[in-house]
Amino acid sequence: MARAAKIDLRRFQQELATRLAAKTAAQVESSRLGLDCGGEQWLVRLADAGEVIAVPGVTPVPHTRRWYLGVANVRGNLYGVIDFAGFLGRTPEHDSGAQARLVLFGQRAGSLNAGIVVRRVLGLRNLAELAPAAPPSDAPAWYAQRWMDADGRGWQEVDLARLARDPLFLQVGV
Repeated sequence: MARAAKIDLRRFQQELATRLAAKTAAQVESSRLGLDCGGEQWLVRLADAGEVIAVPGVTPVPHTRRWYLGVANVRGNLYGVIDFAGFLGRTPEHDSGAQARLVLFGQRAGSLNAGIVVRRVLGLRNLAELAPAAPPSDAPAWYAQRWMDADGRGWQEVDLARLARDPLFLQVGV
């Protein structure tokens, strides 16, 4: 009798662990990192963002586009630093103060060591609280789903892996 109870307890623990792992994976998939940049709200998949850090010291690189700020040393590795607002054709935000953050590209972006500077991070957004909307007709390939929140604000999702392969994004030299 004790043996049967032990097996049931073990099975119960395994099922519980499986359910918790599935729930956690589902929560990660339904969450996006909210960003404020260029006067707009942006969303990034958690799996796409490798890390979010304060903007480190950046060494300028000559003969590059205005939005390419240069390179930064992040824990012994060099990363290209892009002013995302400048890349979008808006007023650059690399000097927007203490709230500015560098969003490093995650593994889905391949071997590209780069990051985008945004005005500030707005925290996690649950997709269940947002309604799908149509992206602009002239949207670049790296635009993903567009969303609307309950207050009528638009949130544009960015596919960082596609952005990392965009020819315009990769062409930093002038």
